[in-house]
Amino acid sequence: MQQDDTHRLWTRLFLPFAAGYFLSYLYRTANAVIGPVLARELDLGDNALGLLTSTYFLAFGAAQLPLGMLLDRFGPRRVEAGLLLLAAAGAGIFALSDHLTGLAIGRALIGLGVSACLMASFKAFSQWFPPERQASLTGWVMASGGLGALAASKPLEFALDFASWRQIALGLAVATLLVAALLWLLAPDKANDNKNANAPGTGLAAQLAGVRMVFVSPHFWRYAPMAFWFTGGFMAIQGLWASRWMMVLEGMSRTEVASRLTLISGAMLGGFLFMGFFATALVHRGISLERIYRSAMLLATAGFGLVCSAPQLAGNLLWPLLGACFSLSNIAYSLVAQAFPPALSGRANTALNLAAFAGAFGLQWGIGGLVDALQAAGWLVESAYRTAFFGILGGQLLALSWLLLAGRRR
Repeated sequence: MQQDDTHRLWTRLFLPFAAGYFLSYLYRTANAVIGPVLARELDLGDNALGLLTSTYFLAFGAAQLPLGMLLDRFGPRRVEAGLLLLAAAGAGIFALSDHLTGLAIGRALIGLGVSACLMASFKAFSQWFPPERQASLTGWVMASGGLGALAASKPLEFALDFASWRQIALGLAVATLLVAALLWLLAPDKANDNKNANAPGTGLAAQLAGVRMVFVSPHFWRYAPMAFWFTGGFMAIQGLWASRWMMVLEGMSRTEVASRLTLISGAMLGGFLFMGFFATALVHRGISLERIYRSAMLLATAGFGLVCSAPQLAGNLLWPLLGACFSLSNIAYSLVAQAFPPALSGRANTALNLAAFAGAFGLQWGIGGLVDALQAAGWLVESAYRTAFFGILGGQLLALSWLLLAGRRR
């Protein structure tokens, strides 16, 4: 009976939230393939394309602090199902727009609408599963995001041979509505969720006090720069600029780029599955999540440095290595949340997510603006892109140094 209950909980809880995160990651990375088509069809420069793509991250990041309070107050099922309706509306607006403003509004609504997909999953898992299973469950739900990234690479490039980007966006709008319905109808609530809104300590003042508790914590600020430069930096590059880099500095075609992006997404998926299968077992064997995280970030820094220094040699090895390391950067969410009481788990995770998406928005738009500015000053496009990527590498080195020094002080 207990096994049947666990299976039923997995089906009703995990699968709908995993479907939501699949869509979130598909939306996040789709412009890496669709972006060049949009730029050609609508005559968009790098700066405009970077701004358009990064509005997703801007809206997503801006939602994180209120989202943490909403998740802790009303529960993950209601919050995510409601927000996905906005994502569906955004996909519809994106599909029907003919100018940059409409596309940016649609993309921003998509970002706002899927802003709860991962954080709501974390909140639901903290409610229904014991702490020792959190890292593995995080790995499993992140694997669904890896599948979304895979779908946004070679399969999406293949779909563009048979359908327009507008038709694909409309199809995603319909799929988003279906996932919202599944969450609303299937995902269970905790017995006291209906009382959350009136529970003691859930007023606005108490909620804001919890946010402040997170932001004054030295433990949080140890990881926040890492989220900005590593998690946010990789999202900024994977979601748009990796494809431009490969075309400009490696001379790859759209089809070759899509194949490379598929390898990167496959490596990410492998990293997420590794966490799902082995994280709990590794912790039981005395290998801490902190140690895994530090090792992965050191490897990511070395790999990205080689990509920036020798793009022609990066090939199909270093880019997938970055994807695998990025998947392990999400361990930081568990490391941060462990320092706070369960009632603050939503706010702790969304605060870190805010740092990550602030990095994704700022760096994705910043790369486009810097590349355009350097070219206007007479730089070659190859040198402009390399300078922008080296700037991100410098930020990552500073963040990693801070992580290691703060850890030694602690």
